[in-house]
Amino acid sequence: MKFEIILGPEAIEDLHGFKANEKAQVRDAIEQHLRHEPKKLSKSRIKRLRGTKRPQYRLRVGDDIRVFYDVIDDAVEVLAIVRKSAADQWLQQFGEPDETDPAV
Repeated sequence: MKFEIILGPEAIEDLHGFKANEKAQVRDAIEQHLRHEPKKLSKSRIKRLRGTKRPQYRLRVGDDIRVFYDVIDDAVEVLAIVRKSAADQWLQQFGEPDETDPAV
């Protein structure tokens, strides 16, 4: 099954802050990992986030870039594209906690 990729306005704005080669790296990773199996967890690439309702997942792109996204039916909504150093701050500011998750 092929998933539709939807870049949210914030993600598009985030992408503008990266260099051309980083943008290409992000686009390639989104296409490779999120187009067909966005929920397929791996040890380091795709991670299901615990304790948050939104975003549901994180994609690691290289050593320095993180893509936060949700999977809704047959679509992947990319919420943010941030540097690793800003990922925790972004999650605290924009992530929606899941009070029903025992990990919280």
